[in-house]
Amino acid sequence: MNKKWAVKRMTINLTSNEAEKLDRFCSTTGRPATDVIRELVRSLKTEPAENRE
Repeated sequence: MNKKWAVKRMTINLTSNEAEKLDRFCSTTGRPATDVIRELVRSLKTEPAENRE
């Protein structure tokens, strides 16, 4: 399967606890961190600009 990948590459800073938690989750599920983070970003709820204060 040919996937068209990222338009933007990002670097994130995590605390050691956050990085450990992500590593444990990835080890448990067998999924790469990139996929897990991408899924989390996709799950974010957004609201229209006019509703923000």
